[in-house]
Amino acid sequence: MNALIIILLIIAVPVALFLLAGLFVKKEYSIERQITINKTKQEVFDYVRFLKNQEHYNKWVMVDPAMKKNFKGTDGTVGFVYAWDGNKKAGKGEQEIKQLRDGESMDMELRFEKPFAGVAKAFFTTTTAQSGQTTVKWGMNGSSAFPMNAMNPFVIGMLGKDLEQSLFNLKTNLERAS
Repeated sequence: MNALIIILLIIAVPVALFLLAGLFVKKEYSIERQITINKTKQEVFDYVRFLKNQEHYNKWVMVDPAMKKNFKGTDGTVGFVYAWDGNKKAGKGEQEIKQLRDGESMDMELRFEKPFAGVAKAFFTTTTAQSGQTTVKWGMNGSSAFPMNAMNPFVIGMLGKDLEQSLFNLKTNLERAS
């Protein structure tokens, strides 16, 4: 009987702590990173506005070379949808260009199906840093329902590293093209 109680406690305590954490962690999350690229603002914007270019710099797209992709609409325009269905790391979902401000910013909606269902908003902004240099900011925000919101601090850390790597890839690719 004592062994059964110990096993139940071993299971119940972590579950209770996870649920308790979910009561105190914000449901909303927001993450953004930026990098300066030695290219003009318009050159950088004209590259990032085309979602198909993410195959060359986006860590999440590059994680599964065999990923199935489907496109709807005209890339680089409002309403374009880039859908993917990949391995466990890549998951399944789609992103849609919701708004473009030429040379300035692009807003997207990300709709995830696997491994977890959810919706997030993402954006790119481009601003002139100095002559011939552009600061690119890439961000994402959304919310997680209770109790999954307990994972938000870990997700933010992971997403931050992935955004940094993807922005570094973007910088490397664009500056190499000079």
